[in-house]
Amino acid sequence: MDLAITLVIQGIVFFLVAWAVMKWIWPPIMDIIEKRQKTIAAGLEAASKSEKDLAEAEARSKEIIREARDRAAHIVDMASKRSNEIVEEAKGTASSEAQRLVAQAHDEVARETTRAREGLRQEVGKLAVDGASRLLGREIDPKAHADLLDKLAAEVARG
Repeated sequence: MDLAITLVIQGIVFFLVAWAVMKWIWPPIMDIIEKRQKTIAAGLEAASKSEKDLAEAEARSKEIIREARDRAAHIVDMASKRSNEIVEEAKGTASSEAQRLVAQAHDEVARETTRAREGLRQEVGKLAVDGASRLLGREIDPKAHADLLDKLAAEVARG
């Protein structure tokens, strides 16, 4: 019988302890568990939202990179076109400058030729006066006979 009483007392104590646990210990533990479940659910939801945001951010970054590459290609094309325009302008400027220099050189040659011819005329005139004075045996005045000397120089210049 001792064993039966011990078992009954242990059963009563068990139920009292179980009732006390259910009354005072179980509700705070359940509140803590529910809070933890809510925290975990919120964390999982935030992780899911973060994954979506990350996917959107990656898509936006790829779009931005594509736009930047397109803009860079456009800028390179524009720079290439502008460099070609500059080269063409430089060629045109160089060509016109070369033509101007050639024309200037032709003008300079014509002026030098004219000067040389004028110098030759004067030299021929002097030689003619010297030759005529030697032939005539007297001095010829170049100022008095300037018209005659000019005619002679013109004939010599013509050939």
